Order: sequence, then C-alpha cells, then structure tokens
Amino acid sequence: MTQNRKPILIILAGGKSTRMGTPKGLLQYKSNYWVLEQVAAFKTGNMIMIGLGYDYQLYFDAIPWLRNAAKKPQSYKGKNVQVVINLMPKFGLFSTLQAVLKTLYSKKLDGNQTNKDVLVLPIDVPLFDEISLKKFTAKENTVVIPNSLQKNGHPTKLAPKFWKQLLTIAVDSSEARLDVQIKKLPSESVSIINIVDENCIKNLNTPKSWEHFTSQYPKD
Repeated sequence: MTQNRKPILIILAGGKSTRMGTPKGLLQYKSNYWVLEQVAAFKTGNMIMIGLGYDYQLYFDAIPWLRNAAKKPQSYKGKNVQVVINLMPKFGLFSTLQAVLKTLYSKKLDGNQTNKDVLVLPIDVPLFDEISLKKFTAKENTVVIPNSLQKNGHPTKLAPKFWKQLLTIAVDSSEARLDVQIKKLPSESVSIINIVDENCIKNLNTPKSWEHFTSQYPKD
C-alpha cells in the first residue's frame, strides 16, 4: 500500500454515552484512555481524525493535547491526529461524521487528503487486528464493510467520491444516516469482506459489555 493510498481513520466519539454513563473514549484500558488505544491500534495509515461533540471539554481536560489537535494536527505514536468538534451533536452520529468530512474536504492537510479513502469507526467498536485491516483496506470499491459471524460491522471504508456526496445531505434530514446512503448504492458498489477478528461486530456501549471486553485482556 503506497503512502498516498493509505486511508484516513475517522473515530466518531461525539455521542452522549448515555448507556455507558461516561464518555466511552475516556474509559481506562490497559493504563490508557480508550480513544488513545484506538489511535495506537491503527497500523495501516498515519492520519486520524477524531470527531467529538457532547463532553468534548472532558476529553480536553483528560488529554490536554487534544485541545491543540482541534487547531492543527498533533503527533501521537507516529500518527497525525486532528480533532473536530461537532457543534450539533444532537443530530446524532451522522452529524459528527459530516463535521469531520467537512473539515477534511476544506483543509487539504497534505495536498492530497480529499482523494483518500476514509475508515469510519464508532468509538465503541474496537479496531480489528493489523493483518485483517490490511486485507480490508486493500479492497477497492465505493463502500467496503467488514463481516464476522455473518454480521456486518465496522469500520466502514468509503471512497472519496462517495464520502464527498455525504456533505450535501441536510443534517436534520431523515436521509442523514450512513446506512441509508449506503443502501441507495448499486449492490456492485458495496463489498462485504469476511473478517476473522470478531472485534468488528462488538458494540461496547454499556458497562457490562465493557467489563466483558476488558476481562479478556490482562491489564498492563
């Protein structure tokens, strides 16, 4: 995979985390914050954009350099990390995605960012293993979706032409959902890739699911 073909990872962490009771990205995992573990786990690219919304000040208080990342990309474990604050988080996940994509489209951070694929990852879905991720990102199509145990998961890979179209959708529209927009595409434009790593179908959105997930890994 050449440097200019490496995708950009978008981590969506702008929700209320009502069921978890605390911002999911600030949960402790192996002596680190979960959002930073997600950043460190991304091995197939060096550009990461984190979409924040509700509780963004809590993220800034816990991880002060994220405040600077909202102004310009910051380096973390060899990655360039930029934060985008969604000022309308009440419109849900899609509004955070759209806020990030607008920033990506308007700021050509290295002169070529708007021509790159993006991987859209909700904060409560663990990024799967490096070997599987390389296989997944190598697949070329308008949309690529991982599947494990016959269930579709995340991240979702979006080609530039498609993600740019998402910017034209009114954020308060019933059409403002990524799954709705994907369903509108011709079937041949969407590839489903089998992934052995079951992380892609996990949903860590409650204390019980988080406890079960973390219990599988010994603490550092």
